[in-house]
Amino acid sequence: MRHVFVETNWVVDYAAPAHHKKKAAVDLLNRAAAGELELHLPSICLNEARRPIQELKPRHEADAIRQFLRWGKANGKISIDEEATALRVLSMFESRVKEELKQLDTMLTSLRKHPGLDVFALDDAMLERAIELSGGELEFVKPFDQAILAAVLVRAERLKAAGATDLSFCELDGDLQPWGKNGFSKPALTKLYDAAGIWVYGDFDLAAPVRPAS
Repeated sequence: MRHVFVETNWVVDYAAPAHHKKKAAVDLLNRAAAGELELHLPSICLNEARRPIQELKPRHEADAIRQFLRWGKANGKISIDEEATALRVLSMFESRVKEELKQLDTMLTSLRKHPGLDVFALDDAMLERAIELSGGELEFVKPFDQAILAAVLVRAERLKAAGATDLSFCELDGDLQPWGKNGFSKPALTKLYDAAGIWVYGDFDLAAPVRPAS
């Protein structure tokens, strides 16, 4: 079985309102539900994802379009009928997003029971590892990210001890990627992922960087 770890950025891309939802995040969960792989998600990521998703309110996007409509109408670029049609669409857009955000807690709760997705809580061993990871070569990693990293490493080590050989981590957060902006390796993170047998992808397609056959 292929085991793939995800964290908060996956939850945000999956559970966001429809126009912000990322297809690759949805497809990854569908692949898990179909039995192609098993996803693993630290439970604290569900709570962390709530705020950035709720901030995706339609007000700013809609207001920008309304401002354009006012400008266009005043300058003869947009007709009264065009403005009316656009305003109706904006109203539909705002109503749809508000309704989706109302259902956010229900969606996040449902993820805990979704087929192919293992939502696990941090235990004492993971919290102890997080403390060990603080400071030193990993002082650039934020405390919350240290907790995520510790959870992934400990859970991966347990899966590996149980016989798992295909372990991956989909990580879009630059702080936890084992490479920098110029593609150079971050030795401290690379060493940790290698020791745990984890290959890190920078996308949800499990495509890049390409995992070697060995």
